[in-house]
Amino acid sequence: QVQLVESGGGLVQAGGSLRLSCAASGSIASINVMGWYRQAPGKQRELVAIITTGVGITHYADSVKGRFTISRDNAKNTVYLQMNSLKPEDTAVYYCNGHTAAGSLYWGQGTQVTVSS
Repeated sequence: QVQLVESGGGLVQAGGSLRLSCAASGSIASINVMGWYRQAPGKQRELVAIITTGVGITHYADSVKGRFTISRDNAKNTVYLQMNSLKPEDTAVYYCNGHTAAGSLYWGQGTQVTVSS
C-alpha cells in the first residue's frame, strides 16, 4: 500500500504562484511514475504533469507547459508541482497520483487551488 498526502493549495490571484507537495509513504519502492491531476467543478479529472521516479522524465499537459514544473526529491519521497503564472482556469482540486509497474494506482485526498481574476 502507498499513502499520498498533498499540501500547498490555497487562494492566489491570477499571475501568482503556488507550490504543491505530495509526500509518499508505504510501499513507495513499487512506484515508477508519479503525477498531478486536477478536477474542476463539472469537469473530468485531467492530467497535469507526470514524472518517472527513476531518471525523472517529465510530461505536461499542453495547457500548463511553460508555466508548471514537476519535480521530485527521492530522499524525501516527495513530488512537487511548481505553478507559476496561474490563471483562473487553473482553479481545481489537485490530486497526487502514484502508479506502480504492476498497474496499481494510488491517489491522495486532493488539495484545492483557487485562482481569482
